Amino acid sequence: MSQIFHQSTNTLSKLSIFGALFLVVGALWVTVEVNRSGYVTQEGVAREQPVPFSHQHHVGGLGIDCRYCHTSVEVSATAGIPPTKTCMSCHSQIWSDSPTLEPVRASFRNDTSIEWTKVNDLPDFVYFDHSAHVNRGVGCTTCHGRVDRQPLVAQAVSLQMEWCLECHRHPERYVRPQAAVFDPTYEPPADQLALGRRLVKEYGIRTRTSCSACHR
Repeated sequence: MSQIFHQSTNTLSKLSIFGALFLVVGALWVTVEVNRSGYVTQEGVAREQPVPFSHQHHVGGLGIDCRYCHTSVEVSATAGIPPTKTCMSCHSQIWSDSPTLEPVRASFRNDTSIEWTKVNDLPDFVYFDHSAHVNRGVGCTTCHGRVDRQPLVAQAVSLQMEWCLECHRHPERYVRPQAAVFDPTYEPPADQLALGRRLVKEYGIRTRTSCSACHR
């Protein structure tokens, strides 16, 4: 019986199969990398605000503590956005005629809230409690980056689940002494792992990685 297919058919079939597998794997890799990119996560993107509030000036320059504005961060799930009267406690005397601060003065006069644009915006199906973290030695800069160097606040990390799980699985790499939680200049010491293990035990931190820890 004569040969139906040319001898090169086997080679072409193998090339087609491996080529298709390569394309599928490549497409999956590209999808994962795009999903991790700043284009999707918005990491590093500074958001335009109704008033160009500079953490670099207020925190880095003037040394204002995070808790002066974010008053509920130690006792509540949310850090809290300061009411306009907090701004006016200084700006009724300082830069009181600045055109840039007119939205602040208008908010105070009219008793209306400033519509700030949220920067670190988690999905509605994710539960995050600020108080649970800062009271266990997780510093502000661990999640928010060096805000004392940011003229306009940008999302410092991806905020994707894999990023959260890295800390939940290995908290000893990230926790710091309670006195340094609100210090934006804090740098981990050379013996961070030894310090972290001691603090994990001292603070009673558990490696919570179950779905219900964040998805409730």
